[in-house]
Amino acid sequence: MFERAAAGEPRPGRARRARVDGVWWQRWMPSALGREVLGWWLVSRIGLFVLSVSAPLLFNRGSDYPNVWRAWLQWDVWHLNAVAQYGYNHGEPSGAPLAAFFPGFPLLVHIVAYSGIGYVASGIVVSAVASAVAGVYLARLAEYEFPELKGIGPNAAMVWYGAPVGVFLAAGYTESLFCAFAFPAWLAARQGRWARAAIFVALASTVRVSGLFLIFALGVEFLTSKKRDWLSLPWLALPLVPVLGFMAYLKQIHGSWFAWHEAQEKGWPRKFTWPWTSLQHTVEAATKGRFPADRTDWTWMFRAELVALLVCLLLLVWLLWRRSWGESAWVAATLGAFCTSYWVFSLTRATLLMWPLWIGLAVLIRRKPWLGRLYLGLAIPLAAVWAAAFFTGRWSG
Repeated sequence: MFERAAAGEPRPGRARRARVDGVWWQRWMPSALGREVLGWWLVSRIGLFVLSVSAPLLFNRGSDYPNVWRAWLQWDVWHLNAVAQYGYNHGEPSGAPLAAFFPGFPLLVHIVAYSGIGYVASGIVVSAVASAVAGVYLARLAEYEFPELKGIGPNAAMVWYGAPVGVFLAAGYTESLFCAFAFPAWLAARQGRWARAAIFVALASTVRVSGLFLIFALGVEFLTSKKRDWLSLPWLALPLVPVLGFMAYLKQIHGSWFAWHEAQEKGWPRKFTWPWTSLQHTVEAATKGRFPADRTDWTWMFRAELVALLVCLLLLVWLLWRRSWGESAWVAATLGAFCTSYWVFSLTRATLLMWPLWIGLAVLIRRKPWLGRLYLGLAIPLAAVWAAAFFTGRWSG
């Protein structure tokens, strides 16, 4: 023993402590998969922040130096920040029907704003952390679904972060936070961990109305899964609790259980419309002459909605062919909601929530590398244009 110590070998006690310390340290370090995903996350965040500074400077139409920080305060960021600041019962200067927005994201923004960084910055922080978490779980889900394709996980995260509408994963919107709950929820469901899945779906249901479609998809996945456990069935009722709680709160302050839906109809044309009529309205909106000449951004965005609709329909066909019943239910329910509104509106952003789309693209890229080069060649400039449009106040989905 003394010879070992004299030779510089560690004593047993020290070696044991070193091993324990090493395990403790490794628990806080991201895995190789996590490091690669976070690398893509960091690169894409840097690119978007560069655009947030450069786009207002480049496209500023006035003589005054633009407030580049205000570039992040666009469209729904106004409304979500208003909920975070004023709540649902005190209104805001614009008079927007705030009941249309679920409370999960504004609540986190309100908490982070206590740090003193302001509401816009708080929304960016929440989205930044959430998009990092969501990207890691998207990668894990991709590797779980396609274990034969090594490295598929980081590819899925890459195409997701590089999506044409990827700016909404960085801005103070709800997409990142919803995905940070939905992606681990689905991974847990695929693994047969139903209680964990239900908890994450419940959290997702506090963020967006899309949580209702996720609840439906989770039920279909449970009924069609080979890992179905009937003792876990009561857990599937848990996600309804936050939804019913929010509806009860709106009933108390606005007098209607469905005040959130009525707010959607009032502030945005979300009233029920037959799908063929909705498609007709969307095609008309995507045609020149429907909007004023100085609002060509609206026309082009509705054209993008039609492209997104086609992509989602192809995705649904692929999922049905693979007999992925739960994911098919998720995509079908989402499409059903968008195609029964006055027109297809904001489906481009909703594609960010569809993890089968990004995993499917990653599979194609791995099997056909030239498709990866084609995707990046199209997605990167589109993402830059989309972000520039958002940062300069043009309608962008």
